[in-house]
Amino acid sequence: MFTGIVEEVGRVVAVKTSGQRRKVTVACAQILPQIKTGDSVSVSGVCLTAVDITNESFSADLAQETWQRTSFSRLKQGSLVNLELPMRANGRFDGHVVQGHVDGVGTVISFAPVPDGNDYVLTINVPSELTRYIVAKGSMAIEGISLTVAAIEGTQVRVAIIPHTAELTNLQSLETGDPVNLEVDVIAKYVEKMMSPGKASSSITLEKLVRAGF
Repeated sequence: MFTGIVEEVGRVVAVKTSGQRRKVTVACAQILPQIKTGDSVSVSGVCLTAVDITNESFSADLAQETWQRTSFSRLKQGSLVNLELPMRANGRFDGHVVQGHVDGVGTVISFAPVPDGNDYVLTINVPSELTRYIVAKGSMAIEGISLTVAAIEGTQVRVAIIPHTAELTNLQSLETGDPVNLEVDVIAKYVEKMMSPGKASSSITLEKLVRAGF
């Protein structure tokens, strides 16, 4: 389990393809001493297994499913990726529950500074089937970053980005039209299941959970 708090921005060294198999190699420094073979690492919101660890980088195998259902199709040498190690059992929970399981791929519309301010607004288009899980002031992970939704209109989602987040993630490297990994709040999916036809009635609603701080 992750929290969506990016620990380091890594740089893709290579994406090697052999038939239908792919392997990505990521250079990093801060988290590398903590990784051993077989460990999980969130790479831009995708939970991967580290292999082939060197003094400068780690590699991870990419299943065909991962390649097709994430933003990794845009990765190339030099691409920036957000990195996070799994949350420790005795750690502080700073973000929200992020599993590293991508629910869909969105598209960047814009990443623009706020006039007369030092923060930014990220606007993305999300798959229509995910909009039912997204609410204003609710949480979602974009490229593995725990973010709070400022507004949603149709399939367009706007997120306020503070300077700290802009500086310490890969957001400023993204361009209009780039795909981004999305993971909606898992609590919303559980609420949907509990409230689906055939289930016992419940007073729990997504809005109540948001107000409670989930």
